Amino acid sequence: MADEISCEGQERCSGDFPGEAIRLRPSWDAYFMEIARLVSTRSTCRRRAVGAVLVKDKRVLSTGYNGAPSGLSHCLEIGCLRQQLNVPSGERHELCRGLHAEQNAIIQAAYHGVSIREATLYCTNLPCTICAKMLINAGVKEIVHLDGYADELSEKMLADAKVILRQAKGAKEADL
Repeated sequence: MADEISCEGQERCSGDFPGEAIRLRPSWDAYFMEIARLVSTRSTCRRRAVGAVLVKDKRVLSTGYNGAPSGLSHCLEIGCLRQQLNVPSGERHELCRGLHAEQNAIIQAAYHGVSIREATLYCTNLPCTICAKMLINAGVKEIVHLDGYADELSEKMLADAKVILRQAKGAKEADL
């Protein structure tokens, strides 16, 4: 993640040894979004790999990725029901073995007794309406996402609930 470029005017750390390069430290947004991207690599969905990280006070509270409930067969093992039924993205969420990354992040926090009130969600995709409703009721105050999602109602509900919504261009500091 470290870029070996000029750090003039940026937060930087220099090497401890002679000749060691100066590297640009990632912003907190870039740092947490990169974690969300890494978490997404655990996804068991054949259609879309999504990762989510709930953060408060610059500390990770929980993570989640999209996939089947613990202990159950997942789509990489048995195939995708949504593909078999030709269900379009963003529709008929009940026709899926998996949970969304945001749902799993909320569930993991609850399972371990961690409050996510006033937290920020970093997610590789804009949450769907179902996840948006859950995040609103859980008290999440801000959502930072990379990619969009075919669900306009989600954005409206988040705006109505005064949840701050920011779309990042990528995980590099200059893009967030």
